[in-house]
Amino acid sequence: MVIDNATLLIGIAFSSASLLFALLIGWLNARSETYLVLGAMGMAFIVTAVMIMGLRAGHYGLAQHLVPYTLILIGFSFVFAGVRKFRSPLASVRPPIVLGTIMVIANAVPFLLGYTGIGLILLNTFSAILLTLCAVEHWRSKGHARVALNANAIIYCVTAFSFLACALVIIYEGELVVTAPPENWAEDFNSIMSLVGLTGIGALTLTLHHARAADRHRTEANTDSLTGTLNRRALFELFGNASPAPRTAVLMFDLDHFKQVNDRFGHAGGDRALQQFAQILRAELRRGDIAARLGGEEFCAVLPAIDQESAKLIAERIRAAYAALGMLLDDEGLSATVSIGLAITGPEEDFSALLSRADAALYLAKNGGRNQVRLAALRLVA
Repeated sequence: MVIDNATLLIGIAFSSASLLFALLIGWLNARSETYLVLGAMGMAFIVTAVMIMGLRAGHYGLAQHLVPYTLILIGFSFVFAGVRKFRSPLASVRPPIVLGTIMVIANAVPFLLGYTGIGLILLNTFSAILLTLCAVEHWRSKGHARVALNANAIIYCVTAFSFLACALVIIYEGELVVTAPPENWAEDFNSIMSLVGLTGIGALTLTLHHARAADRHRTEANTDSLTGTLNRRALFELFGNASPAPRTAVLMFDLDHFKQVNDRFGHAGGDRALQQFAQILRAELRRGDIAARLGGEEFCAVLPAIDQESAKLIAERIRAAYAALGMLLDDEGLSATVSIGLAITGPEEDFSALLSRADAALYLAKNGGRNQVRLAALRLVA
């Protein structure tokens, strides 16, 4: 054989171990990213399996093939679970666990009956299925580095094909019982792809992890931690001093009697009031509308491509929904409400000027008795 299989096994073991430690270090720095620890667990099983295969020293009894092959299937199942968690943190790990358990049992039966050839066919086929499922999960993932996701999916597919090729060669040769590790082009291809694939997948996985962390930090920097809306800085970075598109509306909100909310219910009660109002904004605003908390009890919403009457209807819905919460502030029946100022962009008007007009309308709403929507005067061209 041109390729020294023992050397390749050593390479695979080192590559797997390196990926294992890299994933563990990544998880220690971001404990919420469970896909990292699941991937590390998968690599731990694979490293153990490869070490057993490398130390069997010509022995090919039941323990020398059934144990490492079982560990490989368990390892790939954990890797699959980790990839699912990467695509969606809410994804359940139960399907990979159930599927892996079924595969381990089904793979063990022919080995226990002495049909090692069939066992190898099932091992390689099951491995190909699990790796293909990993590729599908990466292909379905959204956001992050699209090129890295697609590259990872391709590597998983090619590595899966190398396992499938091993199964097909055994089927073609018709060997129901194998008494020594198979030696053919498919096994060489599989060994090379396992080494290259683990290295590539490891590098790309860490790249995706860093890209996700950067996205998360960027989101955290632009998001108000209490309400989940944009913060003031993000709003002005988004619009700056540029002129908004025609027919853009700005709503300015100020929660009425917010001091009484804090006095009666404490800051925890004030926080709840802010969070409830943010929930109302998310429910009543349209897809594509932007909400931000400017500070304290002041919020802002930017509504593109809308006329004044439609914007006023949305503002009235928000006002009514918040008033309907019925949070009483004192024995006289004073309840939490919101005052709203509305402005529609004028000719050659920048965002700061539009915001100022909406704020002036909000001031009129506060002075006019609160719990109402006031329209800003239209801006006339000088």
